Amino acid sequence: MIKRILLVDDSPMIHNLLRKTLENNGYEVCGDAKNGSEGVDMYMNLMPDLVFMDVTMPIMDGIEATKRIKEKHPAARIIMLTAMGDDEIISQAKDVGVDIFLKKPFDDYKIVSAIAKLV
Repeated sequence: MIKRILLVDDSPMIHNLLRKTLENNGYEVCGDAKNGSEGVDMYMNLMPDLVFMDVTMPIMDGIEATKRIKEKHPAARIIMLTAMGDDEIISQAKDVGVDIFLKKPFDDYKIVSAIAKLV
């Protein structure tokens, strides 16, 4: 069951919008990371049920962060949420183990539906 969710995105606006959507639907946001490196560290410390991961971030991008998380925790569930949506990025995301790929902008229905597919 998915309850605790880690947000990894360099945009404070995305954090606020996602947090509101998730909390309004009964989920707990257990951490907010501003880049992939922070996201990997927070994942290891918090062990959330799910991660929402952006692709383009400073320090470490979402593809590399996902790869590092999946190397240690292959069962980690990761939804990539990004404005980037070309075939190469989608292919790289699938190669490193992203479960679901969503494009920004998003709405509540898209987010809740994606989570439901992982249960």
